[in-house]
Amino acid sequence: VRNWDYRYCWLRDAAFAAASLVRLGSHAEAMAFLDWVLGILATRTDPERLAPLYNVTGRHLPPEADISEMAGYGGSRPVRVGNAADGQVQLDVFGPVVDLVHILLERGEALSAEHWRLVEALVLAVSRRWEEPDHGIWEIRKPPRHHTYSKVMCWVTVDRAISIAEQFLDREPAAWIELRDTIAADILANGWNDQRGSFTAAYGSADLDASVLAIGLWGLVSPDDPRYMSTVSAVERELREGPTVHRYLEDDGLPGREGGFNLMTSWLIDAMTVTGRSADAAALFEQLCELAGKTGLMAEEFDPEHHRALGNVPQAYSHLG
Repeated sequence: VRNWDYRYCWLRDAAFAAASLVRLGSHAEAMAFLDWVLGILATRTDPERLAPLYNVTGRHLPPEADISEMAGYGGSRPVRVGNAADGQVQLDVFGPVVDLVHILLERGEALSAEHWRLVEALVLAVSRRWEEPDHGIWEIRKPPRHHTYSKVMCWVTVDRAISIAEQFLDREPAAWIELRDTIAADILANGWNDQRGSFTAAYGSADLDASVLAIGLWGLVSPDDPRYMSTVSAVERELREGPTVHRYLEDDGLPGREGGFNLMTSWLIDAMTVTGRSADAAALFEQLCELAGKTGLMAEEFDPEHHRALGNVPQAYSHLG
């Protein structure tokens, strides 16, 4: 049933992939991607209404539909065309784009006034919508919630924009600093669950979600913050299964059970590293690398019960992680 049409460009995924290439020394892909985002923004006056994904020409997707007479790999049904995530609210999408601009600037790339306007537009988008519930990074097809990860990425949007302003304009925008601090205070007050001893998937929820590892990886809290260290332990204890880490284990409104999500395994490895657990991180990294097999290509997920790959292969997320 979890058989989706992925022939499109997700803003988040593409920004993460481009950022990984920048860190490896190749800037051209990132600059081209930012031009593509600027092309989308040029067609609208409301950046806060950016969709999570577009087709390669920057246009919206057709309505999602099923092709009932066809089956996918292993008899997977239904085969879908289009993707209903096009109509979802995913408020985390602004953060990876602004973070990409920040990474380029840190590495000496000559950025233009157009790139600055892009940053301004995405901070404006966050200022208008960050307090709303959304569908989150995993595009769960249930009512929107105040997803902790989405709030963190709203914080990243503003935090990186402040740093860009300091370097690009040699000034600190006071209104942005106030907004960043307000979002941070909101996350720390509402994203933490005392009973679970962890940051959780959404405000007022006990659900555990591996994406909350971003809180320490992107700098909202220090890696040695006891709340973060407790969160890392909770993710490892409850979501790790052998060489893989599940995104979440709560009911998402769909039948069946997923495998572990390889990108989240990478994030746990990173979280172990920044919290001083280098040996544990290295051991898990070795297990993750083995999942690539003889081809060196990694799928989206790993099924720890049947020891097989699941989902898209190869998957950019898994490799960039």
